[in-house]
Amino acid sequence: VVTCIEILLLFFLQTTIFPKLTFLSVVPNLLLILTVVNGFVNGKKSGLFTGFFCGLLIDIFYSNLFGFYALVYMYIGYLNGLLYNIYYDDDVKVPMVLVAVSDLVYGCLIYGTQFLLRGRIHFFYYLQHIIIPEVVLTTLITLLLYRIYYVLNQKVSDSREGDKDLPWLGK
Repeated sequence: VVTCIEILLLFFLQTTIFPKLTFLSVVPNLLLILTVVNGFVNGKKSGLFTGFFCGLLIDIFYSNLFGFYALVYMYIGYLNGLLYNIYYDDDVKVPMVLVAVSDLVYGCLIYGTQFLLRGRIHFFYYLQHIIIPEVVLTTLITLLLYRIYYVLNQKVSDSREGDKDLPWLGK
């Protein structure tokens, strides 16, 4: 339930408020941050499902190729979930690097499938004006969002630990 609320809230922010606050004509990819961090913190399955639903929202509202973004986000969440074993609680450096690498790969995939296949071969222009600014902005936003996600994740996991002690749930 918490992850669904996070997905919907970040989708709302990414599609309504953040486009008004553009920096160098790019918007940070909040759903990518959530997918990467959720996979990294909670494992492969969580990253896979979070990525699928984040990508599905983008597919439903903005894509003319249904399922493409769901597949891309799903793979990103799964691959970051493979690094679940190196998760350290409040260290933000590893999630920032993962978000930067994931956003770079995401940008290159989008270029390759949406632009290169249509004959637009100006990769370095796209890299300089779209991919790199988005990677930088998304990585900087990760500093803030990771702290919020970390605190929220701690509260949810603490409440789950407390539920185990309830007599009607059994052991």
